[in-house]
Amino acid sequence: MVLYNFKTICKVPPAKDFIDVVLSKTQRKTPTVVHKGYKISRIRSFYMRKVKFTQDNYNEKLTQILEEFPKLDDIHPFYADLINVLYSRDHYKLALGQVNTARQLVDNIGKDYLKMLKFGDSLYRCKELKRAALGRMCTVMKKINASLGYLEEVRQHLSRLPSIDPNTRTLMITGYPNVGKSSFINKLSRANVQVEPYAFTTKSLFVGHTDYKYMRWQVIDTPGILDHALEERNTIEMQAITALAHLHSTVLYFIDISETCGYSIKQQVELYHSIKPLFANKPLLVVCNKIDLKSIESLDEEDRQLIESVRADKDTQIMPMSNISELGVIAVKQAACDMLLQHRVERKLRSKRINDVINRIHVAQPVKRDNKVRSSSIPASVLAAKQKAKQGEVPAPRKTEKDIEEEQGGAGIYNIDLKKFYTLKHAEWKYDVIPEIMDGKNIADFVDPDIERRLAELEKEEDEMQVKWDESKAMEDDVDELDEEQQNLVDKIRKKRKLIIAKRTLDKSNNKPILPRTAVPKSMEEADEKLSELGLDTSKLKDRATKTLTRGRKRTRSTKGDEDDEDMEGKGDKSTNVKLHRSQSRGESVNRRDASKPRDSSSYRNPSQQREAAKMAKKVQKKLQRNCKVGEADRHVFDEKPKHLFSGKRGIGKTDRR
Repeated sequence: MVLYNFKTICKVPPAKDFIDVVLSKTQRKTPTVVHKGYKISRIRSFYMRKVKFTQDNYNEKLTQILEEFPKLDDIHPFYADLINVLYSRDHYKLALGQVNTARQLVDNIGKDYLKMLKFGDSLYRCKELKRAALGRMCTVMKKINASLGYLEEVRQHLSRLPSIDPNTRTLMITGYPNVGKSSFINKLSRANVQVEPYAFTTKSLFVGHTDYKYMRWQVIDTPGILDHALEERNTIEMQAITALAHLHSTVLYFIDISETCGYSIKQQVELYHSIKPLFANKPLLVVCNKIDLKSIESLDEEDRQLIESVRADKDTQIMPMSNISELGVIAVKQAACDMLLQHRVERKLRSKRINDVINRIHVAQPVKRDNKVRSSSIPASVLAAKQKAKQGEVPAPRKTEKDIEEEQGGAGIYNIDLKKFYTLKHAEWKYDVIPEIMDGKNIADFVDPDIERRLAELEKEEDEMQVKWDESKAMEDDVDELDEEQQNLVDKIRKKRKLIIAKRTLDKSNNKPILPRTAVPKSMEEADEKLSELGLDTSKLKDRATKTLTRGRKRTRSTKGDEDDEDMEGKGDKSTNVKLHRSQSRGESVNRRDASKPRDSSSYRNPSQQREAAKMAKKVQKKLQRNCKVGEADRHVFDEKPKHLFSGKRGIGKTDRR
């Protein structure tokens, strides 16, 4: 049974949500209207009830937080040290202490203002005292906003921690990174630990469960450990050190004898000797892994002596194993479990509790009543039946499920075959891939017997269609291709078409006002006719239009030669005249040498400033895109008075707030 379940800790809201929840509940659960005829005593009790209710709500929720978070002095040392490694013990206690202080301050504020409300002499003064009390309580909650946020992060991380029972039967796997620890736990249990060919894939503790001798065992995969001083170890390594220090279990120390993990056998043995104090009073099993790549016999004499030094150190058992070929996996599991069971029995015998119950234990020893020898006797008929079964004259006795289980590895490994108990028309149907559907028959029994003939017809038809397609394709390929000049012309046309489409799309996307057709006159005569109908004098309009049409812009001959005229060919008169008669700006005079580039009409100092502005504009748009592309111009009317906060109480017989 799991002793610590951190998933049940309630969510810790931020200070703003905390205040909204409490004040909303106060508004909904207490009276909201003070009538004119109320006596001053009733008005006092009205506002005192609100202050007291708010104080109790704050006290209740803060107390729930303090009680549900684990107290480091009361829980198992393993979890206490793990919390210290992951979240810092001082920071954790400081956050809980601030929450406790806030609870006391809120209680004191409530008591003080209740005393003052008893002497309120008017409705206004009572109301202001209530407002001040609730405001000070909310201010206290705002001050512990950082602690509430920290506790919420701790709660989320605690809920993701594996449920480890420190007192149950446990196998713990440790060693250098990438020596095969995660692969072993995946073989042994239903845990699905990520396995990658690089170091520190496992960054936290992982727990799997397996069965042995009808008992449940937990298998813990620890992150890899490197050989350096304790104060230099990071958070990932300290999780493994904490588990090794506090959990009573069989320790499986993995050594990669193939050295494909990136660490030599000498380094792995040195790590074993450096963390050897953590193995005290625990059964230890050294596993030489990856023997499919390199066997122990093929090692050098020096490496073999290093491994033997581990055995001589503590009379440790060494076993070879391979996760790929699964050679020795079950043997390692059984040996580790047996070692732990034996160690637990020896611990109980060495404990003081055995002295309390030893006087109640009685081992009965049978006493011989005579000197007669009584040997085992098997009936002759049974011996004859066994002899006939050996000779094949009679069938052997039927194997029971227990016999089959023992032959195939025992409990926890043997998986019973349920399909052999199926009662079907034919015995060969039992192991069909397609399951039975009705009346003891399979889907395969209803297959059309002419399915192969029909399939051949479909394939033949498909081949004919493929031949026709190939012929039509060949005819299309025979068409003469375009020559180079025609192809260039086609490319220009396509490019021009794309530019026109892009320009049209850009015009559509712009928010330009479009006048209706009726508002735009077709000619000057129509405009004159319409204005005359309205009774307006159109003589000045005609003179102005005539002057505009006849005046035009005076064209100036270019002072450049014929080459410049050819270069400017294809450009309009307007752009040419502007370039000749307009005084050049400073930015344009600087860029006179690069006449092919258009003048930048923006107000940026240089191109780098323009690029920086574009980058900042893109960054601003990210926030808008996250909010479903809500732009700055989109109107949003905020709900200044939510109904659940500002509506009145429900009356008798009503199911909705008024």
